[in-house]
Amino acid sequence: MAHEHHGHSGRHGHSGDTAIDWAVMAPMLESQAELFAPLYKRVMAWLARETPEPGLIVDTGSGPGVVSGLFAEAFPGARVVAVDGSGPLLERARARAARLGLADRFGTVTGELPDVLAELDYPADLLWAANSLHHLGDQRAALAAFAERLAPGGTLALLEGGLPARFLPRDIGFGRPGFQARLDAVEAEWFARMRAELPGAVAEAEDWPALLTAAGLKHTGTRSFLLDLPAPVEDRARAYVAATLTRLREALADGLDADDRATLDRLLDPEDEASVHRRSDVFVLKAHTVYTAVRPV
Repeated sequence: MAHEHHGHSGRHGHSGDTAIDWAVMAPMLESQAELFAPLYKRVMAWLARETPEPGLIVDTGSGPGVVSGLFAEAFPGARVVAVDGSGPLLERARARAARLGLADRFGTVTGELPDVLAELDYPADLLWAANSLHHLGDQRAALAAFAERLAPGGTLALLEGGLPARFLPRDIGFGRPGFQARLDAVEAEWFARMRAELPGAVAEAEDWPALLTAAGLKHTGTRSFLLDLPAPVEDRARAYVAATLTRLREALADGLDADDRATLDRLLDPEDEASVHRRSDVFVLKAHTVYTAVRPV
């Protein structure tokens, strides 16, 4: 989905259209995280000023481990533990760490968040939660559990929200202008259903600094990071756009009117000169927001 999922346990949600099979999405999750690597590296440079030499970094909802590997490279003195509910995704994470020569500083823990964090041998100096919290029914309780697994003085870095990705101009030359804005509205409805169908779902105002404070942490910073890949994009960015729109077509088609479904089908037809596979005006513009908070010493 366009919410850049970082990878989590097997399936979430109760109904067919909001359940997510993360293992099936593994190739897309990997290619997406690799495309966003420049953004994540800027996040890590910012985090390094707050937590300069963490001994243990825990990546919650790590998925196939692309970002876990980036953490290991950015903090060469740290041990990194990738935590996820999907065994197949963690197998990919371990294989990636081995290819990068990071296996001696890399570990994995399999289980459902947040309870699985109790299996960590040591508290985290830096706990990273990127788009994993919103897949947990009680976000307030999950944040409290995250906070409990921090070492005194440790940092929780929470990536949630930001701005929806943009791939196309407002007017793409066919269909009604403003197509992506309408996709956003339909996806927001999907996201609300997904949240409501999670086990133990609790409606919560997503005031992240306030929720971090309620978890007993001191909110220390908020910053947004931009991925800006202007047109014409390279092949891997074009493939990311096509894969994202394909996922949207599969999940959101019932929420689109006939005209927008036809527009989306045309955008995804590799034989059509106006498709995202061929058009010259495809770009990628996306903002992620990161909130940091520290456990008092």
